[in-house]
Amino acid sequence: MDKDNRTERRKTGDRGEDAVIRILCDQGYRLVVRNFEVHGVGELDCVFEKEREIYVLEVRSRWNTGPYPTSGETVTYSKRRKIQRTTSYLIAKYGWYDRNINFLIGQVTHNRAGMVQNVEFIPF
Repeated sequence: MDKDNRTERRKTGDRGEDAVIRILCDQGYRLVVRNFEVHGVGELDCVFEKEREIYVLEVRSRWNTGPYPTSGETVTYSKRRKIQRTTSYLIAKYGWYDRNINFLIGQVTHNRAGMVQNVEFIPF
């Protein structure tokens, strides 16, 4: 019996995050934290470090099923502000006051079966 109670949407999102992590780690980035949450403020999907620079990623997954906006286009201004506010707590927690912080969208496209087809990184 399958004990995985996650919805298909959540499973697809997790596969997207896993793909982003795998790609960046293969490129020499170090995963610092996944799903960093500040109650009442927001959550950061993935945070990486490379050469003393910090990369905060919002991972967005979408099925490749039509002429809809890309998953990256779904990160609204208010979502970006929430990510930036949450990042201020992350900086304080790790003492990263002297680091450059880079914000990226990990745009993941899946086929109908939910398998990752493409991953792109878009700065914001």
